[in-house]
Amino acid sequence: MTTPDSKDFVAGVGSDARKAPVRVAFVTRRTSAQVKAFDEPKLQSFPEVLFRAAIAIEILASALVLISLFFNAPLEGLADPSHTPNPAKAPWYFLGLQELLHYFPPVVAGVLVPTLVVLALIVIPYFNINIEAAGLFTKDRDKRLKIFWGVSVLFCVFLLIFDVIVALVPTVITVGLMAIAATTPESSPSAFRRSLAAKPLSFWIMSWFLFELVVLTAVGTVFRGPGWAWVWPWSGAGGIR
Repeated sequence: MTTPDSKDFVAGVGSDARKAPVRVAFVTRRTSAQVKAFDEPKLQSFPEVLFRAAIAIEILASALVLISLFFNAPLEGLADPSHTPNPAKAPWYFLGLQELLHYFPPVVAGVLVPTLVVLALIVIPYFNINIEAAGLFTKDRDKRLKIFWGVSVLFCVFLLIFDVIVALVPTVITVGLMAIAATTPESSPSAFRRSLAAKPLSFWIMSWFLFELVVLTAVGTVFRGPGWAWVWPWSGAGGIR
């Protein structure tokens, strides 16, 4: 066929339906018909992506070296068994777990909670995969709202029973934002609310996890003094150690 509007059909041999838009095609045994083909953006992982990663690593290393030249590391003197610090704080990346130890038994805070968090981060991406990245409440809204409110109320009650207020505050804020997303129509004039409504479940879980991690680490770093008591940073009894 010479043109799309022509009525003169010409039989030919080929395997590319886009290059040769014919009405009838004869496919030989040595070729295969290319029915579906999509031109997707591609980027070779080597050397382009590897080169970018190397540049990012070098920039980060240079920044860390420059910071170390102007700021001393927050290290104290040699450990002395006869003069233990009060409070004895873990490194900053473990202060979140140390803060949980203030509320829960060691087995719960040191073993069960980290294990459940790691397992959740591994399993959740494979549970009810959202290929379209649609909002959490865009499908089966009534059913998901019931599950959402039930889990949220039970979890908040659990935190109240153990008096974990520092973990309850980020949870309540996250639940409030999710409630806004659940009540936001698609035609909402607010771009912020439309953005919240378009977030999938994975976004909310990861956001809550990071929010909790930051808050627990900040409380353990700044607001804990002798005996792991709550102190204000400006009182001089606690602060960063």
